[in-house]
Amino acid sequence: MKQVLVQTLALESRADSLGSETRLFGSLPELDSMAVLELVTALEDRFGIEIEADELTAETFETLGSLADFVASKRG
Repeated sequence: MKQVLVQTLALESRADSLGSETRLFGSLPELDSMAVLELVTALEDRFGIEIEADELTAETFETLGSLADFVASKRG
């Protein structure tokens, strides 16, 4: 999960500081609305899941951990 986020948002210089409690949407300036779409596409491709538009909530993108939990739930 972290690797996909780092690659999609070009956060290589900050990768070591990212953890499950890292706040995402609203806290990472790189994660704007267009970047969310890029990230969703990258997650779908990487994990073989399909994310519906109504699942793109602030809660899902609150932290790296909440995003990881969401993806895990989609993978079954």
